Amino acid sequence: MLKTTVAGSLPKPSWLAEPEKLWAPWKLEGEELWQGQCDAALIWIKTQEDAGIDIVSDGEQFRKHFVHGFLEFVDGIDWAKMTTMGIRDNRYDADVPTVTAKISRRESAHGKSTAFCREHANGGLKITMPGPMTICDTIADEVYGKRADMAWAFAEILNEEALELQALGVDVIQFDEPAFNVFLDDVKEWGVACLNRAFQGITTKKAVHICYGYGIDANNQWKETLGNEWRQYEETFPALNDSVVDQVSLECAGSHVPHSLMSLLKDKEVMVGSIDVANLNVETPEQVAEVIRSAMRYVDAERIYPCTNCGLAPFPRHVAEGKLKALAAGAAIVRKELGAA
Repeated sequence: MLKTTVAGSLPKPSWLAEPEKLWAPWKLEGEELWQGQCDAALIWIKTQEDAGIDIVSDGEQFRKHFVHGFLEFVDGIDWAKMTTMGIRDNRYDADVPTVTAKISRRESAHGKSTAFCREHANGGLKITMPGPMTICDTIADEVYGKRADMAWAFAEILNEEALELQALGVDVIQFDEPAFNVFLDDVKEWGVACLNRAFQGITTKKAVHICYGYGIDANNQWKETLGNEWRQYEETFPALNDSVVDQVSLECAGSHVPHSLMSLLKDKEVMVGSIDVANLNVETPEQVAEVIRSAMRYVDAERIYPCTNCGLAPFPRHVAEGKLKALAAGAAIVRKELGAA
């Protein structure tokens, strides 16, 4: 009960890439890069387990960026043809690669790294990948014309990858869909359908992570425009409750999301964001416990998985470590109150 997990990313060590920076280039090459990535993943698997996290991730130590780490293994994308485009409905601009031909998966993107992590993780292991809608909001298109059509194409090759990861023995496969909090009509029209396609044939735990973004200035400034109540989930949770997904995440800690919206996920497990990613303050275990207790007003404790609001990659390592320990300790407080082991 109240098994803890993380959204995905964790800080990269200084010898692998520049810390506290998204999209930071690798400092190593070739076999040295692979060994460095493995070392970094081992550090974070051990750190998560020592902190008391029940379902760990690789911390995304094998990829520069949560989307492009998958796209680097996809044919039909021109990395020399970078296009400046607005991300998350023009919240910020980024230079992104361009789809110039029908896409196909060249080889497994995460199979090798997942096999390594499965060998070394003692407990639950989650592998994250970008969802179809979020990919389409992070890449330029010269082929498909409609985002829905390109998203479906990506859903098909994401499904190929997911089936391979399932065969490696992972416990949770998660698609990251921050775009679900932006393009609300598209989520209902085709976003959830594409998500279902990406999960086709998956029998291991299926999760979708939906957040308000990393704790970077552009996202924090956007949040300030959302008013006293953030009700985006109200538009999408009914459709997600009818989807094939097993687990759905939402931001709770430090946000203006009404916790009552969790009641819309009556048939799902809920990853309750209990760690704020918008500031450097390390939560106390009691603060985490209070978020979990609030969630229990709307969701049975058996369906709650305390989690981080989003990835912790932009944070200093000591802050991320402190937040992981607080997450596990806060869940332990509530478990004890419930008389659960």
